[in-house]
Amino acid sequence: MVTLRPLTHGDFDAVHATFLEAFRDYIVQMQLTREQFLEMITRRGWVPEASVGAFEGPTMVAFTLNAIENDQAYDTGTGVIPRYRRQGVGRETMERSFELLRARGVRHYILEVLEENAKAFELYRSCGFEETRRFQCWMLESQSLRGTESQSTEPLRRCNSETLRLWWDIEPSWQNSTASLARATDTHVTLGDDDGYIVVFPSTGDVPQMAVRHEARRRGVGTRLVASAAALAQKPLRFINVDDRDEGIARFFEHIGVRRTVRQIEMAR
Repeated sequence: MVTLRPLTHGDFDAVHATFLEAFRDYIVQMQLTREQFLEMITRRGWVPEASVGAFEGPTMVAFTLNAIENDQAYDTGTGVIPRYRRQGVGRETMERSFELLRARGVRHYILEVLEENAKAFELYRSCGFEETRRFQCWMLESQSLRGTESQSTEPLRRCNSETLRLWWDIEPSWQNSTASLARATDTHVTLGDDDGYIVVFPSTGDVPQMAVRHEARRRGVGTRLVASAAALAQKPLRFINVDDRDEGIARFFEHIGVRRTVRQIEMAR
């Protein structure tokens, strides 16, 4: 018999082991080391006591991991190990999450699902989630950008985050937010100048934020920023959750040789 309970920090290793099994056959490679997994959920703001684990005896078989910021929550991962799928266990962990989050004053609950993952999409929709926007994910596999030479960009001088927000066209997704960056323990570097900036995690190539001042666009600033980030990371760059509505950045990526990988759907309840 499967039982549910809120998680604690002491459940971390069990969560990691269950995560590896639940996502072993996932569309995107998700076999993270213990350190990588800890960094991922720390950056997203995991709150164990607001998260739910499903157990068969002492063994965790499913989970919903939740993060909270003010009156918003984010499902940073719902997973069920293969032999317990299609038994309603994933739905049960989510429904129990609703209770825990409501008790903490949460009014909005968001998540992301791969566009190809039709079963998960239908589960979330049946739980009351509705599509809010769509994301594209991109990858730059070469450090040499098409049609340009790499140019160095110095680390950005200390700048008020509200000033940088003025350059945004669209609000970043949860995992790319400024609050998420503040929680990160892995080293990230902000490169830029008075015309634009880019944030990169050299150890992974993750680029959570990039923006160019409106008046400086179409002058090669974005290309210089991406080239500098690629030179610093010395590995493929990953641009996760680029909003579909930002047609300008999509055209820019295509122009410099960044390729699309997968698409995600943001949903809210």
